[in-house]
Amino acid sequence: MFAVIEDGSHQHQIQEGDILTIDYRATAKEGDSITFESVLLANGGGASCIGAPVIEGASVEAEVVQPELKGEKLEIQKLRRRKNSRRHTGHRQKYTTVRINSINVPGLEIVEPAAEEPEPATTEG
Repeated sequence: MFAVIEDGSHQHQIQEGDILTIDYRATAKEGDSITFESVLLANGGGASCIGAPVIEGASVEAEVVQPELKGEKLEIQKLRRRKNSRRHTGHRQKYTTVRINSINVPGLEIVEPAAEEPEPATTEG
């Protein structure tokens, strides 16, 4: 089963157990629970449920794994030619890491894929 959720201006395709990096939440602490109410699409294996624009009553539960994670540093350099004017700054975005615990979609039938059985070994003699 997978779902597509919207957080801020980003859309993420998720499954249960996935680790997801989302925008920084200042009030989040390790072990806290976050609920995403904006579920755009869900697939239970056999059937899909598509929202218009969101699925009513659907939610995704996640647990905060790492409250603050720093991203890559962006270097910004501004230079004006022949004027000996230089400005060098940088920016490092903060993120929060969460683990997806459950996807709840009312009325969606979940079909588990059947495990393939290995073929019996035959011996020729």
